[in-house]
Amino acid sequence: MFRTALRNVLAHKARLLMTVLAVMLGVAFVSGTLVFTDTFGNAYKNKSAKSFDHVSVAIQQNGGSDDETKQQPRLTDSLLAKTKELPGAASAIGGVSGFTALADKDGKLVGGEWGTTGANYYPATDGKDPRYDFTEGAAPKSAGDVALDARTAERTGYQVGDTVRYSTEGPVREAKVSGVFDTDDGSVVAGGSLMVFDNATALKALNKTEYDEIDVKAAAGTSETALKSSVEKILPKDTDAVTGTRLSDDQDAMIEQQTSSMSQVLLIFAGIALFVGIFIIANTFTMLVAQRTKELALMRAVGASRRQVTRSVLIEAFLVGLVAAVAGFGLGIGVSTGLEALMNSGGASLPKGPLVISPTTVVVALVIGVVVTMLAAWLPGRRAAKIPPVAAMNSVHATPTMRGLVVRNTIGSLIVALGMVMLFMDDNYVMAGGAGVILVGVIVLTPLLSRPVIAASAPLLKPFGVAGKLSRLNSVRNPRRTASTASALMIGLTLITAMTVVATSMSSAINKMAVDSLKADYSVSMANFQPLTPEVREKLDKLPDVEASSPLRAAYGEADGSYTSISGVDPKTIGKLVGLDFSSGSMDGFQGNATLVDSDTAKDKGIKAGDTIPVKFDEDNKTVRLKVAGVYEANEMLNGLFAPTSVVDPHLEKIVDKQVLLKMKGGASDSAEDSIVKTLGDNPAITIQDKQAISNAIGGAINMVLNMLYGLLAMAILIAVLGVINTLAMSVFERKHEIGMLRAIGLDRAKVKQMVRLESVVISLFGAVLGIGLGLFMGWAAGGSIADSVKTYSMEIPFGRIAIFLVIAAVVGVLAAVWPARSAARLNPLQAIKSE
Repeated sequence: MFRTALRNVLAHKARLLMTVLAVMLGVAFVSGTLVFTDTFGNAYKNKSAKSFDHVSVAIQQNGGSDDETKQQPRLTDSLLAKTKELPGAASAIGGVSGFTALADKDGKLVGGEWGTTGANYYPATDGKDPRYDFTEGAAPKSAGDVALDARTAERTGYQVGDTVRYSTEGPVREAKVSGVFDTDDGSVVAGGSLMVFDNATALKALNKTEYDEIDVKAAAGTSETALKSSVEKILPKDTDAVTGTRLSDDQDAMIEQQTSSMSQVLLIFAGIALFVGIFIIANTFTMLVAQRTKELALMRAVGASRRQVTRSVLIEAFLVGLVAAVAGFGLGIGVSTGLEALMNSGGASLPKGPLVISPTTVVVALVIGVVVTMLAAWLPGRRAAKIPPVAAMNSVHATPTMRGLVVRNTIGSLIVALGMVMLFMDDNYVMAGGAGVILVGVIVLTPLLSRPVIAASAPLLKPFGVAGKLSRLNSVRNPRRTASTASALMIGLTLITAMTVVATSMSSAINKMAVDSLKADYSVSMANFQPLTPEVREKLDKLPDVEASSPLRAAYGEADGSYTSISGVDPKTIGKLVGLDFSSGSMDGFQGNATLVDSDTAKDKGIKAGDTIPVKFDEDNKTVRLKVAGVYEANEMLNGLFAPTSVVDPHLEKIVDKQVLLKMKGGASDSAEDSIVKTLGDNPAITIQDKQAISNAIGGAINMVLNMLYGLLAMAILIAVLGVINTLAMSVFERKHEIGMLRAIGLDRAKVKQMVRLESVVISLFGAVLGIGLGLFMGWAAGGSIADSVKTYSMEIPFGRIAIFLVIAAVVGVLAAVWPARSAARLNPLQAIKSE
């Protein structure tokens, strides 16, 4: 039986090619993902390990429980001096870091909002800071000097001697580049920027009264444990001593967790690709077995058992899967390199390191390729083995029994019903599971749906005459085969359509929220979302174009026992800057000791306009009683309590603004924005956004994720295309006799090509219509749970993109038919008629 299986594989190389490609692509996606995450994780670990080379023991803060401890610095120069004198300590350095916005030569922020960092240069006993390896120039020595990391210097074009502009939390400053250094700092490796000041300047610029961490290097012959014991004897209250090994291990664990999350997301899409591949593999083996029915019957007649016939098919699947898995693994290494290039082109600067191919990845790739192929081939093999030898000798094409179709349709209906029940549960995970169950149920029911849906295409095919009619009849001749082929395309389009509907609706909801909630023309805030100094508003109020302004000062506390945010605003102008939808009360009474309460808090506590409620502030633990001037409808942009700044300020340790809202006399315009920028000194640390920019910032993130998902699902679509090609090619082979007869009675080659092309387009559009319809339903169902939390959310159907999806499906059908149509047209009529 093994020799028979091997002979069959070698005899049907061309027909098995598409199966090999489908399995190969799925395995490549899985193995590429695993190789990429292993390589990235290993390189990042190596980079991180280098950053702890100078640390044997680190002294860190662990917070403080009382106000007195908060006010007293702990990691001071005094502690640093004591640390240096400890037995077994070779050197000790103090480190500080904080947000530092660097402007490029065009005045734009370098490094992104999250990775623009400034730090200190603290020379050890040898006069060098081990954290930085200078490649050009020298370390900064005065307030007028800064050093830049090599990556930032390269992408900005700054060189030693150039003047740069930067800002921390206040005015814009200038300094000269004294040197360029290499660093293993994680944020720099990931695309951020790092500026280094001399120690005194860093403490002042970053507004630090103590060091963030003190790193101690052990002398030769002193272990980390021994040094840690010495350090613990001089530790101030609320500080900890941590060994360098522990820091490295903790960071390794964090990186492993991060890369694991990335791997899981990618593997989900790899699983989808493999799931789609199962339909192609099952289709291929179903057709191969059908074409060899007489051969298998003869084997049964000469003594082969059912089990041996099934085993023969499974051995074929094993050999095909093994070849595809090996090829897929090789391709996966290329996929890994492509993923790295894709992420780097998107702005992520990944660390360099050797390619990591773990034994686990090799085993997983081989097992997945072989197991998936054998599972998909098991049912066709079992079905072939059950056909009686006499029946198989008389008929090459065994049609499904009515009983089998009834059982299939019943099971499919029950699965869909179960998915519908799960889809309308309150739990999000159950809902997601319900969507998957419905998808499986529809796949089971696809043969039942194929006849009515494809029949509806008759008017569109009528202009093509005989070729159009034949293509429609051929499409429904074998409903199971058509269903399997169409299902592969349906899965990808279901997911793409559902995500597009949700993303489009969410973007519109955010835009509507921004328009409804903000009357202000501009929001001014720090690029890293840290607090602004109150002087920013004072400067802006001096602009003649400013009609109204108000700060938003963030505080937190309890309102009538319910924890909430408390925004300090200017009560005289806030009504011109935000659009609050009041359910009771109004802005009229918002002055003095008054507050505006969001509807969620009011509903929870039974608060209404005119009530007086206790508000307890976190920072000073004091309580004031405020009169409720109004209750407004909350949303993602406006929520919590609003109170006059005169109420909030006395309870803040430091008066700073979260953002400043501005309304201009002439509305938002380029000239108005330019005047704001110039008034603030072209400060790279400050972001100025109008309503559209706020909406775009959130919507842009949604579109970026959507485009990434499109790219990942493209693999599933590509495998679906291979399935259409495979089905048509093998269908043409099965129908050689029929095509020969059609040629003999006058159907020319052009019409034969047209017939096969139209059949391909009909099958592709059938899958697309099912996928888009199911995707719209999934998008509607998902929107129901989103609308509960996002009040402005309503389902929007992206008709333009859906039309594009349908066009793509039609193009897929045309392209997939090129080779099968050419093969059908080139058949010799006489030889085809003689073939069985």
